[in-house]
Amino acid sequence: MMEAKQKAMASAHPSILLFLVFISSTVGGTTTCRDTCGSTQLKYPFGTGPGCGSPLFTPYISCTSNGTSDQLTLKTHTASYPITSISYPTSTLTLTPPTMSTCTSMHTSPTNFGLDWATPFQITSTTFILLSCQPPIKATPICDPSLDYLCASIYTCPSVVSLGMPLFPPANTCCVYSPANLDGKGELDLQAMKCGGYASVVSLGDTPTDPTHWVYGVNLKFSYGALQSNYVTSKCNTCEYSGGICGYATPGDAFVCVCKGGYNTSLDCSNNGFNQNQLQDYLWDSFSSPTMSAPASGYVWSYILAGIASSLF
Repeated sequence: MMEAKQKAMASAHPSILLFLVFISSTVGGTTTCRDTCGSTQLKYPFGTGPGCGSPLFTPYISCTSNGTSDQLTLKTHTASYPITSISYPTSTLTLTPPTMSTCTSMHTSPTNFGLDWATPFQITSTTFILLSCQPPIKATPICDPSLDYLCASIYTCPSVVSLGMPLFPPANTCCVYSPANLDGKGELDLQAMKCGGYASVVSLGDTPTDPTHWVYGVNLKFSYGALQSNYVTSKCNTCEYSGGICGYATPGDAFVCVCKGGYNTSLDCSNNGFNQNQLQDYLWDSFSSPTMSAPASGYVWSYILAGIASSLF
């Protein structure tokens, strides 16, 4: 009996060595999901990088550092736009395009605002004011004459001279583009509309004629489809309630709950330790998901290897 066991150990040792080499190559260089990016609170479907949040959002959403702080951004074919706020109850977010004008800072827009048609985002509740346009812009059907007072209001801002226009410029060089529609390329094509810049407003505040109190930006509605919605209702809410962060494992984009202890589970993070189901989940998910931390993964694999070794003696 002892001789047979020694033979089994001898034949198993090369496999264990190869297993150790493979594991050591997978636990290093990992990335951990976070529930904040700068001052922005993150919940599903948003994430801080690959493996975090929804796989539908990963190509467009990123958390980048400017050297002093982190900023959540939306990347499109025209530019990367800072995300200043997210409303999860209404499934909306607010962007602040760098080329957008405000009452205190007006400038020409060298690039168009744009969205990718394939993204899960679409414009909602935003008023675009086209500035420094070739007259008579108001004669075109894209302008809403009932909102002309917005043009008159924003043209009282002293920074209008930055557009190469005089103080209190002619009203026929401004147009309230409502409802705003992007062109076939998914862009607000200022050159085609013969305008030099734009302001976008998401709220007029308590004084609609005072542009210093307007809230500037672009509101987008986001959605993640029926299949992703099932994840939210059946798994993700439970994961986040237990203190985890929703993510996914590749290939296949299988749902993963990333726990603060540094391990992944297909369930939730309600248990402080690793139970048998969580270990099984980790075995399947950790090879492909970049979301666990090296110390915790080392603990799990040490636990597993100890069990394998003990079974051989």
